[in-house]
Amino acid sequence: MTDEFPPLKNDLILRAAWGQETERAPVWVMRQAGRYLPEFRKLREQHDFFELCQSPELAKQVTLQPIDRYPDLIDAAIIFSDILVIPQAMGMEVLMNPGPVFTKPLEVPEDVQNLQTVGVAERLQYVYDAIRLTRTQLLGRVPLIGFCGSPWTLMSYMIEGGASKTLQKSKTWLFKYPDQSKALLELITTACIDFLVGQVEAGAQLLQVFDSNAGDLSPHDFKEFSLPYLTSIAEGVREQLQQRGLQLVPLTLFAKGASPALAATAKYNTISLQWTVDPRDKAIPRDVILQGNLDPVVLYGGKHAIEREVKRVSAEFRAARPTSGWIANLGHGITPGVDPDDLKWFFECVHKYSEVKRNQE
Repeated sequence: MTDEFPPLKNDLILRAAWGQETERAPVWVMRQAGRYLPEFRKLREQHDFFELCQSPELAKQVTLQPIDRYPDLIDAAIIFSDILVIPQAMGMEVLMNPGPVFTKPLEVPEDVQNLQTVGVAERLQYVYDAIRLTRTQLLGRVPLIGFCGSPWTLMSYMIEGGASKTLQKSKTWLFKYPDQSKALLELITTACIDFLVGQVEAGAQLLQVFDSNAGDLSPHDFKEFSLPYLTSIAEGVREQLQQRGLQLVPLTLFAKGASPALAATAKYNTISLQWTVDPRDKAIPRDVILQGNLDPVVLYGGKHAIEREVKRVSAEFRAARPTSGWIANLGHGITPGVDPDDLKWFFECVHKYSEVKRNQE
């Protein structure tokens, strides 16, 4: 697989994710190919959101937009897609209007039998095609990240029918139908494993799982309804990669709002931290790599605030991981109103203040 793509010129994020000390922190941001970019908004005027996801050529264009805009400043690309492509591949209709809307969400456990659970990974071929195309067009500038949503987060969307502040419907399933909920989580877990392995087979060099709704569960419920399936994904992906003779890739987990110490037990190489977490927290195991975690709203505070906060966060992460790499990122996705020049300044400040020699002087 590696021979079909241009040689990699910047492996900084891969070295950090494998626990190696790096000369500075590699940096990328979640949703870096998105609405804050005028070139993305222009493309969206002509194409539906899921059309961008499902067209390999368009997905490649969007993925490369931040890499082209910020040359030598970003250390990874992340394939343009959406966590809800798995429910779509299971036969559920999802519209973006403007947020995600399921036209026929799951209402009772009996509805699960209507899901198309065979051939899910194959119906996501357009993602693999986009990854291959993007890897080629990246010309080895930076590694490419693949991703999926977590089983619990996907299940909650499939039941709620869209975003929800309370997750009342999906959490009711957990308490009222615990066994059926676990059966559904198992089905989604299998789809996630196959999908992630397919992304590596297509050329993804690092994988991230987004458990965006992890913080809506109590620690007890997270351990029962999310953590086992997250762990199964990490174990299953590694096992299948080895069985297929594919090179192992680093795995990152972003369990938003969950205890990072708990999330660290899921056996991922890297744990991405929300901005509410101090990376120096001694409850986080020392052998896990950290990613994060600037508050995304700092990007609205002007250059002085951005520089001050990046300097502070860099010092905290370096104190937390003095002998291994860490990955700079935001504590969640970048929001649409950010000025692209302010994001550029964020990247430049990370390069400056995460540099090891500078912090040792």
